[in-house]
Amino acid sequence: MSTTSYFHQVQKKTRETARAARLLKRALDVAVAAPALIFFAPAMALIAIFIKLGSPGPVLYTAMRAGHKGKPFRCYKFRTMVRDADDRKEELRKQNQRSGPFFKIACDPRVTRIGRLLRRYSLDEVPQLLNVLKGEMSLVGPRPHTLDDVSTYAIEHMSRLDAIPGMTGLWQVTARRDPSFQIGMNLDMKYIHNWSLGMDMRILLKTAGEVLRGSGD
Repeated sequence: MSTTSYFHQVQKKTRETARAARLLKRALDVAVAAPALIFFAPAMALIAIFIKLGSPGPVLYTAMRAGHKGKPFRCYKFRTMVRDADDRKEELRKQNQRSGPFFKIACDPRVTRIGRLLRRYSLDEVPQLLNVLKGEMSLVGPRPHTLDDVSTYAIEHMSRLDAIPGMTGLWQVTARRDPSFQIGMNLDMKYIHNWSLGMDMRILLKTAGEVLRGSGD
């Protein structure tokens, strides 16, 4: 076998392995997300009632996020903020407690009372199971950033978009409260380069523990 033929064989095998891994990850996503939606349906209905009673506005908050390869998609969450939260984002940006192209502040005045409870136990993100079923998100992966945050990425950050975004990820279970964007980026790249089904299962188990402890914010 010639050297050229050998490398072609290696490349073909690599592509087949990567495709099998993607199919396996997708199978896990569907196998978990579909029954989870059914299981959470009664709780979701109750949450919807409390949101409507708590403040004016829609039950769901939908916003465009950057997906795989930067493709925009509509991400679903239970609404945890006041109706005009997006309009007030710029006036609060000077209070941003995260470094780099990411916006987050503690005790955000836009968050409603029921919203704080939902965020504490990450219940606001349950509707993203719909995104998982649609193939726009995965159970595990880098969290999807807003389009305006992605627009400020440096060129070296773009490789983060090589992965399908997830409901939870390595950053969430290891450095969730760290304000450094670069640390989050490093953890996301570590996940992308070292992905395995076992890693996803470990992250999901750690996430379950974080949720039960109410460590969300």
